[in-house]
Amino acid sequence: MDLKLRNCFISVHDHDEALAFYRDLLGLEVRSDVKYEGMRWTTVGPKGQPDVNIVLEPPLADPSASPADRKVMQEMLAKGLLRGVIFSTEDCDATFEHIRAGAGEVLQEPMDQPYGVRDCAFRDPSGNLIRFSQSKA
Repeated sequence: MDLKLRNCFISVHDHDEALAFYRDLLGLEVRSDVKYEGMRWTTVGPKGQPDVNIVLEPPLADPSASPADRKVMQEMLAKGLLRGVIFSTEDCDATFEHIRAGAGEVLQEPMDQPYGVRDCAFRDPSGNLIRFSQSKA
């Protein structure tokens, strides 16, 4: 079996703010920007990985979700309780300085972890945890 990651999904409350972070600050390319039935999905990805996509979607984009479920998801997003992604980088410190200079919300400055990486963490404009990890091997 040969499995590869194709898509992952991140909930965002404002696509334009998310694009300012993922496209403008992180340098990801926009692959699609779809509006449908009052919702919007924007797909971004690393230029060097054309087959890996991060879909920026509204909280609980499932059209069959109840209004109560949508409200709970929006509240969780606002509190920063939804999971994000981990990017690999060749230079954690330089990546950290670039994102901090671009006004990224710092959660963790670069530090060596006991599991063999140096990493740092930020929140995106919607509160998602975004980590940047450099292998120490």
